[in-house]
Amino acid sequence: MLPQPLYARPARLALLTFNCLAAPIALAQQPMQLDAMQVSGAPLSEIEAAQEELKQVPGATNLVDMDKVEQGRVAGVADVLAYQPGVYAQSPGNEGVKISLRGSGINRGPGSHASGTHIMLDGLPLTGSGGTPYELLEPLWISRAEVLRGANGFDRGSLALGGAIDYITHTGYTAPKLQLRYETGSYGYQKRNIASGQVLGDFDYYLALTDSRTDGYQDHSSGKGKGIAANFGYQLNENLETRFYLRYRETEHETPGRLTKAQLKDDPRQAAAANRSIDAHRDQPGSTWLANKTTWRIDDDSTLVAGLAYHHYPMDITETAYRGGAYRIRVDYSDISGTLNYTRRHTLFGLNSSTTIGWRSTTNLPSSKAKETAALPINVNGTPYPAGTLMRDYEHLGSDNVLHFSNDTELTPDLWLTSGLALIYTCREAEVTWPATDDRLSEHTWDYAPRIGLRYQLNPDVQLFGNISRSVEPPHAWSMLWGSPLRFSSTTTQPYAARQRAAISLDNQTATTFEVGGRGNSALGQWELTYYYSQVRHELLTVEIEPNVFAESNASPTVHQGIEAGLTSPLWQGGAAGALSLRQAYTFSDFHYRDDDAFGDNRLPGLPRHYYQAELRYDHPSGFYAGLNSQYASKVAVDYANSYYADAYATFGATLGYASPKDDWQAWLDLRNLTDKRYAATVTPGYDDNGADVARSTPGEGFGVYTGLSWSWL
Repeated sequence: MLPQPLYARPARLALLTFNCLAAPIALAQQPMQLDAMQVSGAPLSEIEAAQEELKQVPGATNLVDMDKVEQGRVAGVADVLAYQPGVYAQSPGNEGVKISLRGSGINRGPGSHASGTHIMLDGLPLTGSGGTPYELLEPLWISRAEVLRGANGFDRGSLALGGAIDYITHTGYTAPKLQLRYETGSYGYQKRNIASGQVLGDFDYYLALTDSRTDGYQDHSSGKGKGIAANFGYQLNENLETRFYLRYRETEHETPGRLTKAQLKDDPRQAAAANRSIDAHRDQPGSTWLANKTTWRIDDDSTLVAGLAYHHYPMDITETAYRGGAYRIRVDYSDISGTLNYTRRHTLFGLNSSTTIGWRSTTNLPSSKAKETAALPINVNGTPYPAGTLMRDYEHLGSDNVLHFSNDTELTPDLWLTSGLALIYTCREAEVTWPATDDRLSEHTWDYAPRIGLRYQLNPDVQLFGNISRSVEPPHAWSMLWGSPLRFSSTTTQPYAARQRAAISLDNQTATTFEVGGRGNSALGQWELTYYYSQVRHELLTVEIEPNVFAESNASPTVHQGIEAGLTSPLWQGGAAGALSLRQAYTFSDFHYRDDDAFGDNRLPGLPRHYYQAELRYDHPSGFYAGLNSQYASKVAVDYANSYYADAYATFGATLGYASPKDDWQAWLDLRNLTDKRYAATVTPGYDDNGADVARSTPGEGFGVYTGLSWSWL
């Protein structure tokens, strides 16, 4: 028999069946002979095991099964994270999706350095001190995504306000022997994927090749990408396994820029004139992620997991006008990450208990450099310079190190106490190395994050939970430079005129969060409901100070609070006639200042206060399915003064498809934005627009038709 992966082995989560026959009561005083006890364990599938693990978290989580997501277009992670309560994910027309959980990184991104949430690949860090590059997040490579909202990402080493998202790659145990998939549709969209996975004795592998391209909804918004993902696992013995991972991907896309509300209403497909004039674009010429994770099941109660990852992510960006031309930024970043987690089940004061000790470290390698040149000829105070002129050399390096301890103890049957403490050490360094200023910023900071929570299994169908936690998020090293007011003289004729000459210090963003909620099953269906309240200090907020030029600084005290609700209801069960279900996700977000000197209690711009998604779906036993879906977002402030708003909107869509009962092939039709609604998918806030209609909106995609076909050899 082939060795099973550790998650599939019968454990305490398996279903146990007991068959015991006792002697008659009249013979109770005599020795009692019992028949042999029969124990049968049903191994859990990957998705079931992940669901059970997430139920041990005393807070809000999401689990995304990609088998369901792939029954429609899968262009990017915005499609993966749809219909998830507490998760805001919107695409501005390219792969740089704006993702925010509980207002995390509310105005960072959507770009190559989006942040506020700790992103992982297969339990290993992708996010570093510079944020999260997006090009390696190809959704067709993963089997599931796990979202741990807020401080609930604690045991994954995440201390960000938004929590953690872990994208789990297919392995030979979850992938078909061969799979071919093709998607095509409006605006020149095409996507091809070929993948294979098998188990060969003690060895298993997964390999996938994917390429995509699009002309884009807006003018000057075409893009393309291609890449490979692979992992190779080996079962050294019954309790020891190791797995090697590879991801490599190249992307490039044009940047159309943002529009005013009037432009969006008139023609949402137009591009900003300035972006067209400088041929604005963003390329990732080839990013590589190499990793290993080794799991040692020391005994029935103890497990040690060690991981190591290398990440290289160069970028070539031309997006900003400068002195009649534009500047080009080329960066060549590398970092290395290590993780170590030891978990043991034991007794504590006679109570069932489980303890985890973990360590996570991500450090930029010294080879990480950045260079800024003139992308087009420029004229600096009367002195002309040709394209290619060096404007600045600079570097921004950093490291994040977290040592975390947590414990779960069963106080009484079905009542568990969770406690934890994390120690955080961060380093940030930034300097302009040409023209040299000998003004290097180097900061080293210690911080801490305690956590305490309860979860109570009220009955087999209802679980209640609550926690109080602290989160700590350090600033990006690059934001310390790019947000700096310390500049070279604007009157000089040198090519670096008015550019930042030195970095400035920024404080860690911290928050204390109270959370309470529950999840379970009822007559209405599978439900979850959470309320959270966060008092945030030194929140890291970003503002656009001129087109495509951003500054980040610490804010005065702010509040983030909200309600996250999800409900999946079986409306009708018709047996051979099929079934009708309704899936709903609602997120209420109240993010505002607390008595700010300039803005009082103004809302923080960038995200809607109300965000609702729903899908009404019919499934037939033969494999046919059809659905209607809707999305609603309330109006969004586009500046910190709340002087102007992007309009509320509602969009509607439909899906129609067939999935073979054998799971060997499927075909689908996906209709987006049926009413061709013109709306702003994302906004990039300014400081105070004084009620003016400034170009801050990225249009959402109009009416689109997409279709696809997938075939698998199982």
